[in-house]
Amino acid sequence: MSQIQHFAPPAGIKAPPLSFATRVGDLLFVSGIPGFDDKGALADGFEAQFGLVVANIKRVLDEAGATFRDLVKVNVLLTRASDVAPMNVLYASAFGPAPYPARTTCVVHALPDPKMLIEIECVAQVSGR
Repeated sequence: MSQIQHFAPPAGIKAPPLSFATRVGDLLFVSGIPGFDDKGALADGFEAQFGLVVANIKRVLDEAGATFRDLVKVNVLLTRASDVAPMNVLYASAFGPAPYPARTTCVVHALPDPKMLIEIECVAQVSGR
């Protein structure tokens, strides 16, 4: 039976009742991460939010002993279809070089905070760590 390991949000971040990530066996499931800074403030603009999302995911992966190269699946939620093309450029820079993890991108009506433009969740393989 696999032991379950939970990763709490960083100290000082006001988060809903969730783990930032949960590890079961060789898989790390990272919760949807928004573009909040260390004080819990949402960044202004899509590019700034994307940058903070990536930085926050990196922190979670680092804590679990993983990297972006360990990602096997990424789900991107956007609130504006017009952000798909810029997201692809930013995504390629942040998650590249190829090969990239499998990915789903959805444009949704809204995210939990009306100012949230993006949220990303992902799964990484962390075997042997």
